[in-house]
Amino acid sequence: QVHLEESGGGLVQPGESLRLSCAASGEIKRIEALAWYREAPGRKREMVAAISDSSTGQFYADSVNSRFTISKNNDNSAVYLQMNSLRPADTDSYYCHCATRAHRNYWGQGTRVTVSP
Repeated sequence: QVHLEESGGGLVQPGESLRLSCAASGEIKRIEALAWYREAPGRKREMVAAISDSSTGQFYADSVNSRFTISKNNDNSAVYLQMNSLRPADTDSYYCHCATRAHRNYWGQGTRVTVSP
């Protein structure tokens, strides 16, 4: 099993930045990919960014491309999401996710990001 715990959410003004962190523990050697998702009440959870185990493969949703950057530690013990030029539309709960080579999926509890004047 893998345990994920997010941190770094908070309240910021439009145009400001936040860095989300997700600490991974347990069978982290089995992780194949890590990702950040976000979800607002009444909306489907959507993938914001993803990164492969080797860090060579990265994905960004169109809505955050060029503003957000995903990165991780070499040993998969942590994954980060640097969020710049934040907009009110980025207000959501953000969730850390990992997929293992055994095709298992794990989620963190989420961290709240609010972007408001």
